[in-house]
Amino acid sequence: MRTLYTRIVITFILIALVSGLSALLLSNIYLGKIRENNEQKVLNISNEIRLLYEKVPDLALDVYLSHISNMGFQIYTVNDRMEETFYGSPFKNREIDVKQIRGVLEGEVYHGMVEAQHWLTVNGFFENSIRNSVGVPLKIKGADYALFVRPNLEQQIGDVRVLLGILLVITFLVSIVLIAVSTQFIVKPLKKLTKATKKIVEGDYNIEIDLARQDELGNLARHFTFMAQSIKQLDEMRQQFVANVSHEIQSPLTSIQGFAQAILEKEATPVQSERYLHIIEEESRRLSSLSKQLLTLATLDKENNVMNPSAFRLDEQLRQILIVSEWQWAEKQLSIELDLEQTVITADQQLLYQVWFNFITNSIKFTPSGGTISLKLAVKDDVVVEVSDTGIGIPESDLPRIFERFYKVDRARDRTRSGSGLGLSIAKKIVELHHGSINVQSESGKGTSVTVHLPFL
Repeated sequence: MRTLYTRIVITFILIALVSGLSALLLSNIYLGKIRENNEQKVLNISNEIRLLYEKVPDLALDVYLSHISNMGFQIYTVNDRMEETFYGSPFKNREIDVKQIRGVLEGEVYHGMVEAQHWLTVNGFFENSIRNSVGVPLKIKGADYALFVRPNLEQQIGDVRVLLGILLVITFLVSIVLIAVSTQFIVKPLKKLTKATKKIVEGDYNIEIDLARQDELGNLARHFTFMAQSIKQLDEMRQQFVANVSHEIQSPLTSIQGFAQAILEKEATPVQSERYLHIIEEESRRLSSLSKQLLTLATLDKENNVMNPSAFRLDEQLRQILIVSEWQWAEKQLSIELDLEQTVITADQQLLYQVWFNFITNSIKFTPSGGTISLKLAVKDDVVVEVSDTGIGIPESDLPRIFERFYKVDRARDRTRSGSGLGLSIAKKIVELHHGSINVQSESGKGTSVTVHLPFL
């Protein structure tokens, strides 16, 4: 399996090779376009050499051509007896077809710089051979000669070509080294992330990836660390949740088991047995209520296809809850104050019913006999529902935690007023699903006020 490091290095090398080949191809095309122009210039110079000598036949040919070669040309002459003479820098390749020589001797012009075939134009352009030259006929004391001329490019740019070649090789080698080093800086943090991922799989969430980078990998590392901390917090919450559920289920089950055993063993009197049966019934209701609340929370946590909005009279819904719970607040002789503005809202009627029922029953439960419960509904920028009571209130230290699951303000309270600790969590979740907010103000011994703001959906 190829590592990311290997893939990146190979990718960079391929990019360098493709870039080099592209440059070579473009150079080949460019030299191909200027080759004809270059040959025409050499042909003009060759004709001038020939015409000047023919006009002044007394010139010493060897001296004349030597001076011409010193100006940056390679010259080759040959007669019909194949007697050869070279001037200037030597040709590395002296091979040329005899037919081409015969053609020049017979008055033709040889276009070797254009007509010669090469695999790469750049090679042909710099090839130091007789066939890569221009040939013109020349009369020397009445005898026919063939004059072949080419520019001595090696003399002109030989040093430059060597320097460029060295620079290209050095650049390529240095680029490979730099690519390898830079790739290591990319792969190193990824290896840390891989190691951290394995730790999470093993259940170790104490992870902090220390990367001071400000690029995408640095952001990824910071987000990964945040994710690990979030997972750790969620795992702790899950463990606490399981412990709380186990405790809430175990308590009524223990009571049911104990009282049922007492009845079965006939240790209790008929009056005690009846009381035990009532307790068993009450604990069974608690278990049923707890299971329903857990199911509701699980459904709300998914947040998918939970809402079923419809238009309804919110003030009528609040009045209906008061009617349903009338036996509770009437039994305690509580005063009910209503200030409900007629309001039509589009929301999930069933879910909001749970919210108001929870708040109102809590006020009834924790308000002493003869107290007052106030219920207000007003429409401002949004819909505002306020449930207030003159109950026992909530200590200030407990207010920040009242919406935590299974949290109970006072676990020492008697069972007649104790709940599962899930009601407020469910209410908060439902309000948030409606994009609303809850504000709770309370003072121990004086009462509690719960205000819910809901937008018009």
